[in-house]
Amino acid sequence: MKNPKSLRLVALAFLFYLPLSLALLPAVCAAESSKFRDEFITNYKTFQFKAQEKLIKKSGDIMEDEIFSLIIDAMDDDLTVGQRLFLLDAASAMAHGYEHYHGGGKKFIKKIDKLIKKELEKEKARMAELLKWEGEERFIGNFVMDAHAEEMEKEGLAPVIYPHWIHRIWYECSVCHQEVFVMKRWRNEISREKILAGQQCGACHNGDIAFGADEKDKCGLCHVAGKPEGKRLHDLDHIDHKRIAEVATRVGAEWNADKLPDGRLPVDRYGFIDWLALKENGIFKPIESLHGDYKPVIRDNQILFISKGKLENVLFSHNVHSSWIRCTSCHPAVFGEGLDNKVKMVRMSKGENCGYCHGKVSFTFADCKRCHSQEKGTEVEGALVHVGQPKKRKKK
Repeated sequence: MKNPKSLRLVALAFLFYLPLSLALLPAVCAAESSKFRDEFITNYKTFQFKAQEKLIKKSGDIMEDEIFSLIIDAMDDDLTVGQRLFLLDAASAMAHGYEHYHGGGKKFIKKIDKLIKKELEKEKARMAELLKWEGEERFIGNFVMDAHAEEMEKEGLAPVIYPHWIHRIWYECSVCHQEVFVMKRWRNEISREKILAGQQCGACHNGDIAFGADEKDKCGLCHVAGKPEGKRLHDLDHIDHKRIAEVATRVGAEWNADKLPDGRLPVDRYGFIDWLALKENGIFKPIESLHGDYKPVIRDNQILFISKGKLENVLFSHNVHSSWIRCTSCHPAVFGEGLDNKVKMVRMSKGENCGYCHGKVSFTFADCKRCHSQEKGTEVEGALVHVGQPKKRKKK
């Protein structure tokens, strides 16, 4: 058993074939960070896809060990949930890359998915306290930032309500995602220290673009969860259109509340804001960059998804979506570049595929006919056709 490869196989067997509870023993023997891992994670964090591809292609002989060691380190009891999920996400990306270029990553992918699911379930249980903020979070895109509840309570501050919808009025989604914030809740490890250092919310709340996070008299503008003044962030009858317009003018955006029907935000039957109606009617015009140094890359093609059920087909517009977000927000993490992505409603309900955004900050996929509106049997000139993944043949 002195052969390193044999030792590795034993370790892999320990992780994958013994009960999961044994596999999650404290990582006292966690491997130290390697040159490969450091380079991989740097590429992963900075979206260096070409460099990542090159690294994976030349490192096939060491990647099983690297994935295994990253999983073990991710389960260290001293890590926060955000740190643990980040490492598991990185391990998943590593395993997918290994499978794509060398084969053999499937056994890792399955187990990593289970670990991520278990961590999310634990975190969901731990954050059940957030249910008391259900009223504040019912408005599309809002979430209450309560991760540092004890520190805020000592300072006499209520938790923060982050109004995604208001920021979306002023800024295109691509301004913040992915460079400032990863589009996954709980993954950004938001802290006052980072904000004051000019990161995260501090990228704008610096006293220049927006009020400074260090201005003590401004704390009450964000720390309003559970307070009457917080209604302006989640109640249609208390929205301060004048204030929204003033900020829009200051940052270079537009908010023309006078064009709103009945002076209220247009919402669908599920309570989601109709952003397309707002844009098409010239009610708002967000800015595309904080410093005027970014121009959107618009993909002007369509993909026809053939419905296998009774509902009509879906015609996906790249133009509409790429005008909101950057290509890297969806590719390759959410959708592969080809037309063979496995897209199913059950996956969407779990936050995958279209569910990555829809049902969270965009209209819910439960509004079936909003997407399933293309009559079956009708060809769409120039549209690409989603072929789906081929069915596996049953072994005789």
